[in-house]
Amino acid sequence: MAAAKTRKKSNVSKEELLGFYREMLLIRRFEEKAGQLYGMGQIGGFCHLYIGQEAIVVGLESNTIEGDQRITSYRDHGHMLACGMDPKGVMAELTGRIGGYSRGKGGSMHMFSNEKKFYGGNGIVGAQVPIGAGLAFANKYRGNNNVSFAYFGDGAANQGQVYETYNMASLWKLPCIFVIENNQYAMGTSLQRASSTPDLYTRGEAFGIPGEAVDGMDVLAVKAAGAKALDHCRAGNGPYILEMNTYRYRGHSMSDPAKYRTREEVQKVREERDPIDHIRDMLLTGKHSTEDDLKAIDKAIKKTVTEAADYAIASPEPELSELWTDIYAEAE
Repeated sequence: MAAAKTRKKSNVSKEELLGFYREMLLIRRFEEKAGQLYGMGQIGGFCHLYIGQEAIVVGLESNTIEGDQRITSYRDHGHMLACGMDPKGVMAELTGRIGGYSRGKGGSMHMFSNEKKFYGGNGIVGAQVPIGAGLAFANKYRGNNNVSFAYFGDGAANQGQVYETYNMASLWKLPCIFVIENNQYAMGTSLQRASSTPDLYTRGEAFGIPGEAVDGMDVLAVKAAGAKALDHCRAGNGPYILEMNTYRYRGHSMSDPAKYRTREEVQKVREERDPIDHIRDMLLTGKHSTEDDLKAIDKAIKKTVTEAADYAIASPEPELSELWTDIYAEAE
């Protein structure tokens, strides 16, 4: 696993720190509840949790403007919440209910929100990357100032379609940020055993795409790197690669016992690099908040997540007629 970097102190406001804390904590509590519902049989199929990686999407989303798009893989609940999707609608979709964002038909891997410019949740490893470049092509074609974020993992970084996309994105100078969420293990094979290059962001060099490695457990470092990448793209300079070095605490999916690593390794990351604890410590040591303040925030977030779960379970399953909807676009 990549060595932890020393975190630098940063001048940041109390309001921004509290915002990061709330957003990351919402994702973690939501994912914990999703894990519970999966264990109760309320969520079927697969369930990939984002616990441990919250700083990446929260930090990047803090830089976005209206109209920016995001697309990712199946570990996507955090991305949904960070871009402003309603926890009730997300949880209802996970449980296959009509109140979900895809009316209970998409589940985790095929959920989307046109309003929030979230285009999935895609189940095929690496398939979202060329779609992300396509979104960027649309932005350039329309002449707007928007940028697309194409998130994928260290396992998907070895897929051939990723490099085909790098080539076209560079050739056409597409405003796309390729975000490699390197959580060190792909489905279960460590990066060291699967990659001939230790730094995945350097794989864009052959295509003339700049990039950098970022401490993906530090939301402030993520925000700073994201701002730099967005400036690059909005200036018409083409794509940018951000390799976010992070760590997932749970298995690849809920069915993964994660026997390919030790409990001690996971515990060490939790104790030394947890992204939420990092901001929590900054709030307390900077005297921006008290322990009671943070407990109140946690209590409110748990209430929000509980309400989302209750809404999902109470929402009816789709009628059989829903099988025939959303298949074709209506021609005008």
